[in-house]
Amino acid sequence: MQGNTEQENRTGTLDGLGDKPWYQKFPDPMVLIFYILLLASFLAWVVPKGAYEVETVDGRQRVIADSFHYLADDTTPLSVAGAVNQLFNIFVAIPQGLIQSAQYLFIVFIAGGLFNILYRSHALENLVGTTVRRIGLDKGHLLIWLATYLYGIFGMSVGYENNIALVPVALLVSSALGYTNLVGACIAIGGIGIGFTLSPINPYTVGVAQSIAGLPIFSGALLRFGMAFMALSLLAWYITTFVAPKHRAGEDEGGTGALSKKIEDYRLSARDLSIISVFFLGILVIAGCSYLAGTGALGRSWYIKEITAVFIVMSIVIAAICRINPNRYVADMVEGASKVTGGALVIGLAASIKVVLEDGQIIYTIVDTLNRALDFMPESLIAVGISVIQGIINLFIPSGSGQALVTMPVLIPLADLVGISYQVMILAFQVGDGLTNMIVPTSGGTLAMLALARVGYSDWIKVIFPLIALIYVLSWGFIIFAQMTHWS
Repeated sequence: MQGNTEQENRTGTLDGLGDKPWYQKFPDPMVLIFYILLLASFLAWVVPKGAYEVETVDGRQRVIADSFHYLADDTTPLSVAGAVNQLFNIFVAIPQGLIQSAQYLFIVFIAGGLFNILYRSHALENLVGTTVRRIGLDKGHLLIWLATYLYGIFGMSVGYENNIALVPVALLVSSALGYTNLVGACIAIGGIGIGFTLSPINPYTVGVAQSIAGLPIFSGALLRFGMAFMALSLLAWYITTFVAPKHRAGEDEGGTGALSKKIEDYRLSARDLSIISVFFLGILVIAGCSYLAGTGALGRSWYIKEITAVFIVMSIVIAAICRINPNRYVADMVEGASKVTGGALVIGLAASIKVVLEDGQIIYTIVDTLNRALDFMPESLIAVGISVIQGIINLFIPSGSGQALVTMPVLIPLADLVGISYQVMILAFQVGDGLTNMIVPTSGGTLAMLALARVGYSDWIKVIFPLIALIYVLSWGFIIFAQMTHWS
């Protein structure tokens, strides 16, 4: 009987999914993303090509409202050879996606190496262990709430991908409290994602959208802050009530950031404080430069490549403090990178979806079709409808600023036609663009964070999707309130 049970665990219901409801039967992340790639390829074959005319305003390109037009179909009738070539192009898109997403792959590899050195130094572990010892394990839920708010603040003020270095810290927190990596991922990625999405001072979405609409930058911050605070509170409640009790270490996979000794044995040494100071100084440099670059004050770009460079500098300085010789440093960096290779490859595979859509020239056709769907909605639900449509568009244009430049020139005239204030329209855009960042497979930042957390994409979706639905409902309440009160 035992042999049969083991066999069933390997095959059949056999894959361990037979007794689970349909919504928990997710395939492997790479399999799931490959299915989406096939769907994108089919759409690229059947959807007409389209484009917008663009103009340059203040050094930025943006589309001209009502300028959408279909492109001439230059494809030849599909033959057997053409069909084979079309099928082969699907697989060509995969290495193209790896190339296009190289910056995300390399930041995952470098960050993996950096945190391997940090883990070996035990400095962050000692910091988290000492903090938990002083607060008390009996106040674990309080620590989750505080950590969630802290990650939310970083998301509001620093950005999304810019906070990738903070993800493994949450794993140590969850491990110290006796939970798996999935709990830590919810704290870090959920907190950063919600903070970034609903931030009242987000230069990439709110800033760009308000500049297009001609509104004062970061105006209407009070309502946005209230929405962000309530959404982060909902996240903390969701983690402590539903996620943490079901994901205790030992009941399923243990955390990769597992603590090496009992909580009462943790202390901080002078070396630990030096390493922690270097780490958080690097975080402050990334935060400051990212924010200044987002507002244009820095005078240069500051994104994945620059953040990766800071990670390299941090790893070298920390290795010097730990007196790690160069050969050992390289070995530790390679070992850390090898542990996140699977997650990094998922990023490249997901990027191939965008390659197929761009090569098929159908992204703007889809955007225009979704925007036209607003014509059939009651005026009272237009703003809510926009948040849903922007969430769908985010699958095709995952860049917040890029989506603003494409869709806001269309939405601003629409706001005048239906009598919605520009602030409400931007709020609806902000909600729709940002929340789905945490679930769409084309979001390189999310996949990079999951790779560092060593949490599978399908496991993440099963846990975070109900929360996203709840926050959408909460956000719709704010959008309807803003529309009813003529918030401007």
